Amino acid sequence: MKNVRLLSLVVPAYKQEKTIVKDIQSLANVLSALPYRYEVIVVVDGFLDKTFEKAKSIKNNNIKVEGYKKNIGKGFAIRYGVEKAKGDVIGFIDAGMDIDPNSILTLVKYMQTHNADIVIGSKLHPDSNVKYPLVRKILSWGYRNVVHLLFGLNVRDTQAGLKLFKKEVAKEIFPRLTVNTFAFDIETLVIAKKIGFNNVREAPVKVSFRRGTITNLNFFKIALIMLLDTARVWVQLNIFNSYGKKK
Repeated sequence: MKNVRLLSLVVPAYKQEKTIVKDIQSLANVLSALPYRYEVIVVVDGFLDKTFEKAKSIKNNNIKVEGYKKNIGKGFAIRYGVEKAKGDVIGFIDAGMDIDPNSILTLVKYMQTHNADIVIGSKLHPDSNVKYPLVRKILSWGYRNVVHLLFGLNVRDTQAGLKLFKKEVAKEIFPRLTVNTFAFDIETLVIAKKIGFNNVREAPVKVSFRRGTITNLNFFKIALIMLLDTARVWVQLNIFNSYGKKK
C-alpha cells in the first residue's frame, strides 16, 4: 500500500461521559496533522450515561457519532463502526486514549512500508513506551501464552487497543466475528489467519494506563469473560469450522 487517501478510525465508547469530548478532540488534533483525510466513527455502546450527547456536541465534520440503547460489548461496537467505515485503511482505538494517538502515524507507516494486511499496536515491541500496572502485565503474559498454545498466532501482543486493517481485509474479517466482548481481538486474528491474511505486523506504541478507568475487580471479571470467549473461538474454529474461506 503506497498511498492512504482516507483513514477511518472506529472509537468504541462505554460510559465515557467524563472524558469523551477531550479524548475525541485530542484524537482529531493528531489526525488533522496527518497528510491524508480521516473520519472518526464514535460508537457509543449503550446509552447508560451522557456519553452519546457529549460526543454529539463535538463540532467537527470528520467525526460521526453512532450508538444504540443496550450495552452489547466492545467487539460489537467496533464491528458496528467498521460496517459504516469508508476508508481504504480502517482501524480502531480505545476511547480512553491510554494509547497515545500519535502512535497511529507509526502504524500507518508500517502498513505502507510492509504492505501489511493488518498492523497491530504492540506493548511488547522493543520501541514501545509502556506504563502499565504489574498485575496486568502478569495476567497479560499468561493470556498470551494461552492464546499461542490454542491458536499458534505469530503475534506477541494481541490485546492492545489500536489496530489497522486494509479496507478489503476489514470488510472480509469483521462480518464473520461472533464475539461481542473483549476477546474479539483474538477472533479477528484467528479469522485473518484462517482465510489467508498472513501479513500481520506489530508496531510500537506509547501506553499510559489511566488509573480508575477499570478497577481491579472489573479487570478480573473481564479476564474471565475473555477466557470463556477465547474458548468459544477455539470451538468455532476447530469443531464447527465456522469462519469459512476468503470470498
